[in-house]
Amino acid sequence: MSDKESDLSLRAGHRERLRQNFLAGNLAKYETLELLLSYAIPRRDVRPLARMLYKKFGGMFQILSAEIEDLCTVRGMGRNTAIFLKTVQKIMLDGYQDDFTDPTILHTKEQFRNYCKLLLGGKHVEEMHVLYLDEDGRLIEDQLHSTGTYDQASLYGIEVIKHAISVGAKSVILVHNHPHRETSFSTQDVEVTNELRKQLKAVNINLFDHCVVSGNMFYSMNEMKFLN
Repeated sequence: MSDKESDLSLRAGHRERLRQNFLAGNLAKYETLELLLSYAIPRRDVRPLARMLYKKFGGMFQILSAEIEDLCTVRGMGRNTAIFLKTVQKIMLDGYQDDFTDPTILHTKEQFRNYCKLLLGGKHVEEMHVLYLDEDGRLIEDQLHSTGTYDQASLYGIEVIKHAISVGAKSVILVHNHPHRETSFSTQDVEVTNELRKQLKAVNINLFDHCVVSGNMFYSMNEMKFLN
């Protein structure tokens, strides 16, 4: 057996062990990512790539929500593999949104937090999303409201109000991200949110919450008693 054939045999045996350990629930987090990457890159050892992705982005939510261009800066990550990971992210986001058509799901904190982290955890610029809800708290639409810079995304109150009325929303949730990690709401965030809350209340629409994702952290203005 040649060295190349021996290497392929060892790799095949390793991946079979990964699959068996996955079925048994015995994989480390980076090994789960390694197994996933093995389907996109079948002819190369992808363990170093899985480790580097975790080291650079810090967690699975951040890896999946990172931009394709950022993923491709990691040695060994090609564009096709980055698109493969983004496809996994899209499938997961679609699954959460399907669940949010249930009247009670949006108020299940863990589900909602995971959705927000998956949506925004690895973004390198700020995005502002507005979630429009019906009278039973079901998701009508998750709208990308604005894309900003490293430390700012704009909120246009009149546009939120107009769109809420057009889709028949009875409440809204604001969600944005802070690319710099572990930073909560700014004073401006709180002031702008409470001003919009007053404007929405005037047309009988409730601003239920404003949330921010910062690295692997999730903050809620509602829970922090910043809404008035």
